[in-house]
Amino acid sequence: MLSVSRVASRMTGVVARFSTGGHGDGAGRGGGSGGSIRDAGGAFGKMEAAREDEYFYKKQKAQLEELRKHIQQEVDHHKSQLENHQKVLDRHQKRISEIEAEERALGKE
Repeated sequence: MLSVSRVASRMTGVVARFSTGGHGDGAGRGGGSGGSIRDAGGAFGKMEAAREDEYFYKKQKAQLEELRKHIQQEVDHHKSQLENHQKVLDRHQKRISEIEAEERALGKE
């Protein structure tokens, strides 16, 4: 059975080993295998890593835009519901006022 300190020391070595190098520097440096072009390293590996980063940047940007649109639709929907509820509330308050006026008129007779 491994102790916590042994596991931690082993994990530290793994993190230190993989954190050397940058994206596209080749296999084993910067996160391991990413395909044959990235395994080779050099300019092509770095270019492929840059394209990959750009792809995920654009994908995240599109997802955030979709989320923003969806939330805006919800805001618009709730504003519409709020307006409808306000109209119903006003109508009910008017009806209550009319009933109270009728009660007062009946009380005077």
